[in-house]
Amino acid sequence: MKKFLTVVMVLTFATCAFAAKAAKSTKTDTIKEVPVIVIVMDEDATGGVDKNLNTALEQILGKTIKVTEVNRSAALQDPKYQGLNLDFMPLYLVENNALVQEKFDRYVKAGQIKEHNGHLVFEHQTRNGVYANKELRPMELDLFVMSQCPFGVRAENQIIDLMKLEKLPKDLKINVRYIVSPGRNGEQFNSLHGSAEWEENVRQVIIREKYPKKFWKYLEIRNKDYRSSLWDRAAEEAGINPRIFNKYWKFGLEKLKEDMAITEAYNISASPSVIWQGRTVTDMGSLGNIPGLEGFKQNYGGTAQAAPQGQC
Repeated sequence: MKKFLTVVMVLTFATCAFAAKAAKSTKTDTIKEVPVIVIVMDEDATGGVDKNLNTALEQILGKTIKVTEVNRSAALQDPKYQGLNLDFMPLYLVENNALVQEKFDRYVKAGQIKEHNGHLVFEHQTRNGVYANKELRPMELDLFVMSQCPFGVRAENQIIDLMKLEKLPKDLKINVRYIVSPGRNGEQFNSLHGSAEWEENVRQVIIREKYPKKFWKYLEIRNKDYRSSLWDRAAEEAGINPRIFNKYWKFGLEKLKEDMAITEAYNISASPSVIWQGRTVTDMGSLGNIPGLEGFKQNYGGTAQAAPQGQC
Protein backbone atom coordinates (compact mmCIF):
# COMPACT_ATOMS: atom_id res chain seq x y z
CA MET A 1 0.00 0.00 0.00
CA LYS A 2 1.30 3.45 -0.88
CA LYS A 3 1.94 6.10 1.72
CA PHE A 4 -1.34 7.85 2.47
CA LEU A 5 0.05 11.30 1.77
CA THR A 6 0.88 10.10 -1.76
CA VAL A 7 -2.58 8.65 -2.29
CA VAL A 8 -4.27 11.71 -0.79
CA MET A 9 -3.91 13.75 -3.99
CA VAL A 10 -5.74 11.10 -6.00
CA LEU A 11 -8.42 10.79 -3.36
CA THR A 12 -8.90 14.55 -3.20
CA PHE A 13 -9.75 14.62 -6.90
CA ALA A 14 -12.06 11.66 -6.36
CA THR A 15 -13.80 13.57 -3.60
CA CYS A 16 -14.52 16.43 -6.02
CA ALA A 17 -15.80 14.01 -8.62
CA PHE A 18 -18.23 12.47 -6.14
CA ALA A 19 -19.43 15.81 -4.74
CA ALA A 20 -22.71 15.85 -6.66
CA LYS A 21 -23.43 12.24 -5.83
CA ALA A 22 -22.67 12.80 -2.14
CA ALA A 23 -25.05 15.74 -2.03
CA LYS A 24 -27.94 13.42 -2.90
CA SER A 25 -26.95 10.75 -0.41
CA THR A 26 -29.06 10.33 2.69
CA LYS A 27 -26.87 7.68 4.29
CA THR A 28 -23.78 9.85 4.49
CA ASP A 29 -25.64 13.02 5.47
CA THR A 30 -26.54 11.49 8.81
CA ILE A 31 -22.90 10.78 9.68
CA LYS A 32 -21.57 13.53 11.93
CA GLU A 33 -18.15 12.05 12.68
CA VAL A 34 -16.11 9.01 11.69
CA PRO A 35 -14.73 6.75 14.45
CA VAL A 36 -11.04 5.93 14.09
CA ILE A 37 -9.03 3.57 16.29
CA VAL A 38 -5.32 4.33 16.46
CA ILE A 39 -3.12 1.62 17.93
CA VAL A 40 -0.09 3.40 19.37
CA MET A 41 3.25 2.38 20.79
CA ASP A 42 3.25 2.28 24.58
CA GLU A 43 5.03 5.30 26.07
CA ASP A 44 6.53 6.43 22.77
CA ALA A 45 5.13 9.59 21.22
CA THR A 46 6.86 8.90 17.89
CA GLY A 47 4.59 5.90 17.46
CA GLY A 48 1.50 7.85 18.45
CA VAL A 49 -1.38 9.65 16.76
CA ASP A 50 -0.34 11.55 13.64
CA LYS A 51 -1.95 14.99 13.29
CA ASN A 52 -1.13 15.24 9.58
CA LEU A 53 -2.85 11.95 8.83
CA ASN A 54 -5.85 13.02 10.91
CA THR A 55 -6.14 16.22 8.88
CA ALA A 56 -5.83 14.36 5.58
CA LEU A 57 -8.57 11.92 6.56
CA GLU A 58 -10.91 14.73 7.60
CA GLN A 59 -10.30 16.58 4.32
CA ILE A 60 -11.13 13.52 2.24
CA LEU A 61 -14.12 12.44 4.30
CA GLY A 62 -15.46 15.95 4.83
CA LYS A 63 -16.22 14.98 8.41
CA THR A 64 -14.57 15.19 11.80
CA ILE A 65 -12.86 11.99 12.90
CA LYS A 66 -13.20 10.74 16.47
CA VAL A 67 -9.93 9.14 17.53
CA THR A 68 -9.72 6.42 20.16
CA GLU A 69 -6.20 5.44 21.18
CA VAL A 70 -5.34 1.86 22.09
CA ASN A 71 -1.93 0.89 23.42
CA ARG A 72 -0.18 -1.84 21.47
CA SER A 73 0.23 -3.97 24.60
CA ALA A 74 -3.55 -3.93 25.11
CA ALA A 75 -4.23 -4.65 21.43
CA LEU A 76 -2.03 -7.74 21.59
CA GLN A 77 -4.30 -9.14 24.30
CA ASP A 78 -7.60 -8.19 22.64
CA PRO A 79 -9.12 -10.85 20.32
CA LYS A 80 -10.70 -8.25 18.03
CA TYR A 81 -7.25 -7.11 16.91
CA GLN A 82 -5.93 -10.59 16.20
CA GLY A 83 -4.71 -10.96 12.64
CA LEU A 84 -3.49 -7.36 12.37
CA ASN A 85 0.16 -6.59 11.72
CA LEU A 86 1.19 -4.80 14.91
CA ASP A 87 4.83 -4.45 13.94
CA PHE A 88 4.70 -0.75 13.02
CA MET A 89 2.96 1.88 15.11
CA PRO A 90 0.78 3.88 14.77
CA LEU A 91 -1.77 1.68 13.03
CA TYR A 92 -4.98 3.42 11.88
CA LEU A 93 -8.32 1.57 11.76
CA VAL A 94 -11.10 3.63 10.16
CA GLU A 95 -14.67 2.45 10.73
CA ASN A 96 -16.00 1.32 7.36
CA ASN A 97 -19.35 3.12 7.36
CA ALA A 98 -21.29 4.28 4.28
CA LEU A 99 -19.22 7.46 3.89
CA VAL A 100 -15.90 5.64 4.19
CA GLN A 101 -17.10 3.06 1.68
CA GLU A 102 -18.01 5.82 -0.75
CA LYS A 103 -14.55 7.35 -0.56
CA PHE A 104 -12.35 4.25 -0.34
CA ASP A 105 -14.25 1.29 -1.81
CA ARG A 106 -12.38 1.36 -5.12
CA TYR A 107 -9.05 1.11 -3.25
CA VAL A 108 -10.33 -1.80 -1.18
CA LYS A 109 -11.44 -3.64 -4.31
CA ALA A 110 -8.05 -2.95 -5.91
CA GLY A 111 -6.33 -4.50 -2.90
CA GLN A 112 -4.65 -1.23 -1.92
CA ILE A 113 -6.45 -1.01 1.43
CA LYS A 114 -7.18 -3.97 3.72
CA GLU A 115 -10.32 -4.62 5.78
CA HIS A 116 -10.48 -6.02 9.31
CA ASN A 117 -13.55 -6.46 11.51
CA GLY A 118 -15.54 -3.62 9.94
CA HIS A 119 -12.57 -1.24 9.66
CA LEU A 120 -10.23 -0.15 6.90
CA VAL A 121 -6.60 -0.69 7.87
CA PHE A 122 -4.05 2.02 7.09
CA GLU A 123 -0.59 0.51 7.55
CA HIS A 124 2.68 2.45 7.29
CA GLN A 125 0.84 5.67 6.52
CA THR A 126 2.73 8.05 8.79
CA ARG A 127 6.04 9.78 8.27
CA ASN A 128 7.13 8.99 11.83
CA GLY A 129 6.58 5.76 13.72
CA VAL A 130 8.12 2.85 15.60
CA TYR A 131 8.96 -0.72 14.64
CA ALA A 132 8.17 -2.70 17.76
CA ASN A 133 9.99 -5.88 16.82
CA LYS A 134 13.17 -4.59 15.19
CA GLU A 135 16.48 -5.07 16.97
CA LEU A 136 17.31 -2.13 19.23
CA ARG A 137 20.68 -0.63 18.25
CA PRO A 138 21.56 2.03 20.84
CA MET A 139 23.09 5.28 19.57
CA GLU A 140 22.84 4.31 15.89
CA LEU A 141 21.35 6.58 13.26
CA ASP A 142 20.58 5.21 9.79
CA LEU A 143 20.24 7.90 7.12
CA PHE A 144 18.66 6.68 3.87
CA VAL A 145 19.40 8.84 0.84
CA MET A 146 19.69 8.98 -2.91
CA SER A 147 23.10 10.37 -3.83
CA GLN A 148 21.66 12.89 -6.32
CA CYS A 149 18.63 13.94 -4.29
CA PRO A 150 19.02 17.59 -3.17
CA PHE A 151 17.22 16.90 0.11
CA GLY A 152 19.39 13.88 0.85
CA VAL A 153 22.51 15.91 0.07
CA ARG A 154 21.34 18.64 2.46
CA ALA A 155 20.81 16.04 5.18
CA GLU A 156 24.37 14.80 4.72
CA ASN A 157 25.71 18.35 4.72
CA GLN A 158 23.88 19.09 7.96
CA ILE A 159 25.57 16.10 9.60
CA ILE A 160 28.95 17.20 8.25
CA ASP A 161 28.46 20.69 9.70
CA LEU A 162 27.44 19.29 13.10
CA MET A 163 30.47 17.01 13.09
CA LYS A 164 32.75 19.98 12.50
CA LEU A 165 31.05 21.93 15.27
CA GLU A 166 31.30 18.89 17.60
CA LYS A 167 27.58 19.09 18.24
CA LEU A 168 26.97 15.33 17.98
CA PRO A 169 27.52 12.71 20.70
CA LYS A 170 30.94 11.08 20.43
CA ASP A 171 29.43 7.60 20.69
CA LEU A 172 26.90 8.23 17.90
CA LYS A 173 27.25 5.84 14.96
CA ILE A 174 25.88 7.12 11.65
CA ASN A 175 25.16 4.69 8.82
CA VAL A 176 24.49 6.26 5.42
CA ARG A 177 22.46 3.84 3.28
CA TYR A 178 21.31 4.19 -0.31
CA ILE A 179 17.83 3.87 -1.78
CA VAL A 180 17.53 1.84 -4.99
CA SER A 181 15.16 -0.75 -6.40
CA PRO A 182 15.75 -3.81 -8.60
CA GLY A 183 16.98 -2.97 -12.08
CA ARG A 184 14.96 -3.05 -15.27
CA ASN A 185 15.90 -3.53 -18.93
CA GLY A 186 19.30 -4.96 -18.11
CA GLU A 187 20.22 -2.34 -15.49
CA GLN A 188 21.80 -3.49 -12.23
CA PHE A 189 19.54 -1.15 -10.24
CA ASN A 190 16.79 1.40 -10.73
CA SER A 191 17.21 4.83 -9.14
CA LEU A 192 14.96 7.89 -9.23
CA HIS A 193 17.58 10.12 -10.86
CA GLY A 194 18.84 7.56 -13.36
CA SER A 195 21.83 5.26 -13.77
CA ALA A 196 24.32 8.01 -12.91
CA GLU A 197 22.81 8.08 -9.43
CA TRP A 198 23.01 4.39 -8.62
CA GLU A 199 26.55 4.30 -10.03
CA GLU A 200 27.46 7.14 -7.66
CA ASN A 201 25.75 5.16 -4.89
CA VAL A 202 28.13 2.28 -5.62
CA ARG A 203 31.16 4.57 -5.43
CA GLN A 204 30.02 5.98 -2.11
CA VAL A 205 29.32 2.49 -0.76
CA ILE A 206 32.84 1.41 -1.72
CA ILE A 207 34.33 4.40 0.11
CA ARG A 208 32.04 3.79 3.09
CA GLU A 209 33.16 0.17 3.38
CA LYS A 210 36.82 0.30 2.28
CA TYR A 211 37.87 3.83 3.22
CA PRO A 212 35.56 4.86 6.08
CA LYS A 213 37.92 7.57 7.38
CA LYS A 214 37.63 9.37 4.04
CA PHE A 215 33.89 8.85 3.56
CA TRP A 216 32.60 12.12 5.02
CA LYS A 217 35.42 14.08 3.38
CA TYR A 218 34.41 12.69 0.02
CA LEU A 219 30.76 13.57 0.64
CA GLU A 220 31.69 17.11 1.65
CA ILE A 221 33.56 17.62 -1.62
CA ARG A 222 31.20 15.66 -3.87
CA ASN A 223 28.07 17.34 -2.53
CA LYS A 224 29.27 20.72 -3.76
CA ASP A 225 28.40 19.53 -7.28
CA TYR A 226 26.72 16.17 -6.72
CA ARG A 227 25.37 15.79 -10.26
CA SER A 228 28.67 16.50 -11.95
CA SER A 229 30.31 13.67 -13.90
CA LEU A 230 33.67 14.67 -12.41
CA TRP A 231 33.44 12.29 -9.47
CA ASP A 232 37.09 11.31 -9.99
CA ARG A 233 38.24 14.83 -9.08
CA ALA A 234 36.24 14.68 -5.86
CA ALA A 235 37.84 11.31 -5.06
CA GLU A 236 41.35 12.62 -5.68
CA GLU A 237 40.70 15.70 -3.56
CA ALA A 238 39.53 13.41 -0.75
CA GLY A 239 42.75 11.40 -1.05
CA ILE A 240 41.26 8.42 -2.88
CA ASN A 241 42.75 6.92 -6.04
CA PRO A 242 39.90 6.75 -8.63
CA ARG A 243 41.26 3.41 -9.87
CA ILE A 244 40.05 1.64 -6.74
CA PHE A 245 36.45 1.80 -7.95
CA ASN A 246 37.17 -0.62 -10.79
CA LYS A 247 38.90 -2.94 -8.34
CA TYR A 248 36.01 -2.98 -5.87
CA TRP A 249 33.06 -2.48 -8.23
CA LYS A 250 31.55 -5.97 -7.80
CA PHE A 251 32.00 -5.64 -4.06
CA GLY A 252 30.18 -2.29 -4.18
CA LEU A 253 27.30 -3.80 -6.15
CA GLU A 254 26.82 -6.50 -3.52
CA LYS A 255 26.90 -3.97 -0.69
CA LEU A 256 24.35 -1.80 -2.50
CA LYS A 257 22.10 -4.88 -2.75
CA GLU A 258 22.38 -5.16 1.04
CA ASP A 259 21.31 -1.52 1.38
CA MET A 260 18.36 -2.22 -0.93
CA ALA A 261 17.26 -5.12 1.28
CA ILE A 262 17.45 -2.91 4.38
CA THR A 263 15.37 -0.14 2.78
CA GLU A 264 12.75 -2.71 1.79
CA ALA A 265 12.69 -4.15 5.31
CA TYR A 266 11.92 -0.67 6.69
CA ASN A 267 9.46 0.20 3.90
CA ILE A 268 11.56 3.23 2.93
CA SER A 269 11.33 4.92 -0.45
CA ALA A 270 11.90 8.65 0.25
CA SER A 271 15.21 10.51 0.54
CA PRO A 272 16.12 11.47 3.20
CA SER A 273 14.59 9.06 5.70
CA VAL A 274 15.90 8.35 9.18
CA ILE A 275 15.84 5.31 11.46
CA TRP A 276 16.91 5.98 15.04
CA GLN A 277 18.34 3.09 17.06
CA GLY A 278 17.01 0.52 14.62
CA ARG A 279 13.34 1.11 15.48
CA THR A 280 12.16 4.71 15.30
CA VAL A 281 11.26 6.13 11.89
CA THR A 282 11.61 9.90 11.96
CA ASP A 283 12.89 12.88 9.95
CA MET A 284 15.89 15.17 10.20
CA GLY A 285 13.98 17.96 11.92
CA SER A 286 12.47 15.66 14.54
CA LEU A 287 15.88 14.26 15.45
CA GLY A 288 16.44 17.43 17.43
CA ASN A 289 13.77 16.33 19.91
CA ILE A 290 15.89 13.34 20.95
CA PRO A 291 18.10 13.96 24.02
CA GLY A 292 21.69 14.41 22.88
CA LEU A 293 20.71 15.25 19.29
CA GLU A 294 19.45 18.79 19.90
CA GLY A 295 21.94 20.04 17.33
CA PHE A 296 19.64 18.91 14.55
CA LYS A 297 17.09 21.61 15.36
CA GLN A 298 19.46 24.48 16.19
CA ASN A 299 20.94 27.10 13.91
CA TYR A 300 24.51 27.98 14.78
CA GLY A 301 24.81 31.41 13.22
CA GLY A 302 24.31 30.04 9.74
CA THR A 303 27.23 27.62 10.01
CA ALA A 304 25.10 24.51 10.39
CA GLN A 305 22.49 23.95 7.71
CA ALA A 306 18.82 23.72 8.59
CA ALA A 307 17.06 20.36 8.34
CA PRO A 308 15.91 19.65 4.78
CA GLN A 309 12.26 20.44 4.15
CA GLY A 310 11.17 17.91 1.57
CA GLN A 311 12.01 14.49 0.16
CA CYS A 312 12.82 12.91 -3.18
